[in-house]
Amino acid sequence: MSTVFYEVLHRGQADAPVVLFSSGLGGAAAYWREQTGALQQRGATVIVYDQRGTGRSPAVLPHDYTIAQMAADVREILDETAVTSCHFVGHALGGLVGMQLAMDTPDRVTSLTLINAWPSVRASTRRCFDARLRLLEHAGVEAYVEAQPIFLYPPVWMETHRERVEAEVRHAIETFPGAPNMLARIRALTLFDAHERLASIIAPTLLVAAADDVLVPSSASALLEAGLPHARLYTMPYGGHACNVTCPEPFNAALADFISHAHARAVHAD
Repeated sequence: MSTVFYEVLHRGQADAPVVLFSSGLGGAAAYWREQTGALQQRGATVIVYDQRGTGRSPAVLPHDYTIAQMAADVREILDETAVTSCHFVGHALGGLVGMQLAMDTPDRVTSLTLINAWPSVRASTRRCFDARLRLLEHAGVEAYVEAQPIFLYPPVWMETHRERVEAEVRHAIETFPGAPNMLARIRALTLFDAHERLASIIAPTLLVAAADDVLVPSSASALLEAGLPHARLYTMPYGGHACNVTCPEPFNAALADFISHAHARAVHAD
């Protein structure tokens, strides 16, 4: 039995696409609430999970925790749910997990959707994480969490969604996984480097980049597009790092269309 909490939110028909969502640094399944309903309405089987050491998957993570270990958890979920292959959707760190899964076990990935991800951490992204780590180490959990929306959302969106942002901050403080776990997760994403193996990823890939993402520059997705053999880039002009949250309608439309076509091709190939 998996020690990672997961939910099958909806089971579609036997021939329906299976979509597995993997969150970013926060690790929580709830991050995808703007997407899961839209995919369920289209008949997909939808799986979400709380990553190890976060949310409902409590664990003490080792200092040398890796993206490969995170990908192993996904394989375990696929095994337990009897899913041969999935359409993997990952945001930031979750996208790294998807790439690792596709590199290590390509037969488990029907398609990849990578949102504001990177082949290796960019200098500007590293600077952001360094600043956040200093906040965590020297100012504490509340200061770290209170700064988080600045990296996730555009200023205009935060202004018009103040109550939601405040509620998210309160919840994140209450459910914070502990500084050691957060440090281990940040270390894992900063050490990830897929440049030499990108060409081995054979799954069709949708890259989603937000032009106004202050945490991960859109040039990181352009690098992925150049290295992945079957990738196309969709750039959203607005939305910030969490563009699937701030602009769910255009994002969901692009995601559903991509998965529909990728699934049809996979079924035809079989």
